[in-house]
Amino acid sequence: MQTQHVDTVIIGAGQAGLSTAYHLRRKGVECLVLDGNARIGDEWRRRYDSLRLFTPAGRSHLDGLPFPGDPWAFPTKDEMADYLELYALTHELPVRLRSRVSRVAADGEGFRVELEEPAERPITCDAVVVATGTFGERPNLPPFASDLAETVHQVHSSRYHGPGDLPAGPVLVVGASHSGLDIALELATERETTLVGPVHGSVPLEWGTWRMRRAFPFIEFAFQHVLTRRTPMGRKMLGVMRHHGAPQLRVKAHHLAEAGVEWIDDHVVGASTDGLPQLADGRAFEVASVVWATGWRHDHSWLDVPMEVEDGWPVEYRGVVDDVPGLYFCGLAFQYAFSSGEMCGVGRDAAHVADRIARRQAHVPAA
Repeated sequence: MQTQHVDTVIIGAGQAGLSTAYHLRRKGVECLVLDGNARIGDEWRRRYDSLRLFTPAGRSHLDGLPFPGDPWAFPTKDEMADYLELYALTHELPVRLRSRVSRVAADGEGFRVELEEPAERPITCDAVVVATGTFGERPNLPPFASDLAETVHQVHSSRYHGPGDLPAGPVLVVGASHSGLDIALELATERETTLVGPVHGSVPLEWGTWRMRRAFPFIEFAFQHVLTRRTPMGRKMLGVMRHHGAPQLRVKAHHLAEAGVEWIDDHVVGASTDGLPQLADGRAFEVASVVWATGWRHDHSWLDVPMEVEDGWPVEYRGVVDDVPGLYFCGLAFQYAFSSGEMCGVGRDAAHVADRIARRQAHVPAA
């Protein structure tokens, strides 16, 4: 089968992939963005209905296009999805939808990108940017989930949309990062809710208040320039973020307590003899439903390249994989700083990756 050749293939048309394409085009580097969805922004549209960004609209834009609306409003997931679609159209970014990548392999001094659809011809390229997000697309479910009784309804947070998804009765939310906190709070409005998961600290400000607005420039500075991989404090936070979870921002412990949520700082470790979720001390939860807010599982099996992986994470610095020339990542948690998970941070990461690609093609040493 004949192949198509482009300078750089970007895998994933989320904010990281689109931002990388924008910066590459500005540097004159030919690129193609591949995405398996039918529409740009669908990854956001599929998430739970109550999801809102943590950064206000005025700081939730990518380079080259302001986020529309009130700059202090917190965009919804659908508004975010529509913004990404508008961004690609505004800058005429080369995105090919319904093109899910099945394999990336080394091919001489470049790469061969194969697609799931057999009729799609492979693509060869000089550089690949993996912009599929921090964890990929495999929900992380504990192995004992299959041991729970059939009467216990189970759903991963990626498939949860709202309380109407669950049958009546008590619910257990497992995982206390942002999605777990959000979901537990909204479920508590209509049913008995228990949250199990370690506490990861809290930013001591009520989100959306005038105090938060006044403090936001300082918070943003710390997230962008203090908590980075170049500082001891930042490297410590890198380990926390990548292996444990983010601190409380919008939903705090007192919000959950006021709503009647019991938050247990512990782990669910298995199923009881009755098929109920259970803690290590033997406490079991008689619930009708379990929502697994347990994140995603790393999956690099489709990257057929000699890439080193540590604790599930690719060994890279600022998205550059030195051991595999031409391989880059964008959109990883704490790729450079705490802000890498925010729109303003992903833009800086994308610009750095694009600069390294352009310099490599021009045979200019990295700065």
